[in-house]
Amino acid sequence: MHPVELILGLILVTGILAFVASRVKVPYPIFLVVGGGLLSLVPNLPVVALEPDLVFLLFLPPLLYYAGLMTSWRDFWANRRPIGLLAVGCVLFTTVLVAWAAVGVFGMGWGPALVLGAIVSPPDAVAATAVMSRLRIPKRIITILEGESLVNDATALVALKFAIAAVVTGAFSLPEAVGKFGLLAVGGIAIGWAVGVVVAWVRPRLRDEHAEAVVSLMTPYIAYLPAEHLGTSGVLAAVTAGIYLGRRMSKIVRSRTRLKLTGVWEILIFLLNALVFILIGLQLRGVLGRITRGGGGVDFGQLVLGALVIGAVAVAVRMLWVYPATYVPRRLFPSIARKDPAPPAGAVFMISWTGMRGIVSLAAALALPLTVAGGGPFPHRDLIVFVTFAVILFTLVLQGLTLPLVIRWLKMGDDGIEEGEELRARYEAAHAALARLESLVALGEATPAMADRMAHDYRWQARELGRHLRRGAAGEVAVGNGDDAHEGHDHGPHGVPICATVEALHREVLVAQRRMIVKLRDDGTISDEVLRRILEELDLAESQLHG
Repeated sequence: MHPVELILGLILVTGILAFVASRVKVPYPIFLVVGGGLLSLVPNLPVVALEPDLVFLLFLPPLLYYAGLMTSWRDFWANRRPIGLLAVGCVLFTTVLVAWAAVGVFGMGWGPALVLGAIVSPPDAVAATAVMSRLRIPKRIITILEGESLVNDATALVALKFAIAAVVTGAFSLPEAVGKFGLLAVGGIAIGWAVGVVVAWVRPRLRDEHAEAVVSLMTPYIAYLPAEHLGTSGVLAAVTAGIYLGRRMSKIVRSRTRLKLTGVWEILIFLLNALVFILIGLQLRGVLGRITRGGGGVDFGQLVLGALVIGAVAVAVRMLWVYPATYVPRRLFPSIARKDPAPPAGAVFMISWTGMRGIVSLAAALALPLTVAGGGPFPHRDLIVFVTFAVILFTLVLQGLTLPLVIRWLKMGDDGIEEGEELRARYEAAHAALARLESLVALGEATPAMADRMAHDYRWQARELGRHLRRGAAGEVAVGNGDDAHEGHDHGPHGVPICATVEALHREVLVAQRRMIVKLRDDGTISDEVLRRILEELDLAESQLHG
């Protein structure tokens, strides 16, 4: 069987696994990592290996860009302190302590040990989101975990870059590394921002959906490659471009294109996850063979035990970091405690327990160079790949499967913040629709009879949503006056109605609603997640119109 045929068949198998996972209510990353492990047990499968640099290039830019694209900047910025402590402090702390454990357990040198520590230090957003998607937990916990995962990949991969350079060249200077770290970060962010600005200018001017799809899919690489070639952080460039464009996507992309590309990106991210686990499964048998049969080979039982120790250290170190990072700053700086009181003990434990590793760690392990300067093999490369897979399996199974039990034990529940924001957004959107209908009638662009028929449903929606808001904790509700709803629309010449059909009138109303929810997001009233959810409904409604 040709390797390409094999991979296509295995992708089909991953689709079946994802379907089964949804039926048994188990997060699909757990099925993928278990499936990758079982794949290594199948005899006579060909080894499909990509060049290490190609693995990094193919997989990481779109994964990191998409994570940035889905980030709510308002929520991220509001929680920047805990996110920063986790995404930078905890990652570097984990890198050092995991390296220390690897030196003691496997007898690695500090160079390869730090490489392993950097690879397994960042928790994964895909794994965490997949686990928590069916659970009702406070919005702030989700925000912190997703924001952490967005930045910690950049921290870990930049640290990994320095660790690999130290192993390959045999030289390392801490002051030089700190200076380069700042240059990498600033340069990567600047390039990502510049790419975001250019792409945001180009995309509204494209009139072909296929061309726009190509630009969308190529944007991660347009940000990543120049940053890498200029010696800055391609990872931060891809993340920054994603955050910048995610904030503007509702304004620069047409509804029809937005609907299509949303599905394309979701499928792409799943396939990238599946392919990485397939690749590790096809290589794991050879990796194990080289570890256990190589010079002074390691006993398989000792290998597994050592990998479990590294996994346990990775879990324990996160807990060791989270508690002091939560309480010590509030003790040292009373102003922090006044502005942001300490969260409940259950929330602190949950953040410390939610440290599943995933796709980024595995891709980073597969991307390790094969040789060092002088042509010798990269020390302990196979061992690092195996331990990375074992840590991912350990954390996904242990923490991923127990997380629902932990939530029930802690009696955690949804705080209702996002639900309240969504109710408010729908209420304001209904009033924006009514205001637009009234303005169209007043301007002679729609007949009163046609507008009144459509207004009936929106009046009912506004009444029901207002009742829910008053019953809840949302407080007073301000009724949108619709001034922004009709901004920028042309009036019909000489009083001729431009809304001569129900479809045309409906489009005008959808535009008004869309403008209102974007305004609420820009004002900080709702999150980007609420915006995307309602925007998708409006886009679907518009796609069903004819004429």
